[in-house]
Amino acid sequence: MAVYRLTAAWPVHERYGLVSQVRRAAVSIASNIAEGAAKRGHREFRRYVDISLGSLSELTYLLRLALDLGYLTEDDHRSTEQLRNRTGQMTWRLYQAISAKAR
Repeated sequence: MAVYRLTAAWPVHERYGLVSQVRRAAVSIASNIAEGAAKRGHREFRRYVDISLGSLSELTYLLRLALDLGYLTEDDHRSTEQLRNRTGQMTWRLYQAISAKAR
């Protein structure tokens, strides 16, 4: 939700560019976990969580780019990074737990 609020204020000319990419990356994190949870077996679930971790990395870069382009303030970037870091920690712990079960 934070990403949607932030990107709503970005330039209109970025609507189909950076805004779309940032939103897709953010949505992909939770979507892949949800989809993976519905799959059969821990190994397949782990694969989807791994994709979520990739989306988190993509989001990190895109938010930094937005900061460099002046679309984000330092405060907005810092608070969004805190949320992203927390999400990353939880996702990584989920990946580790699933990996242990997949063995």
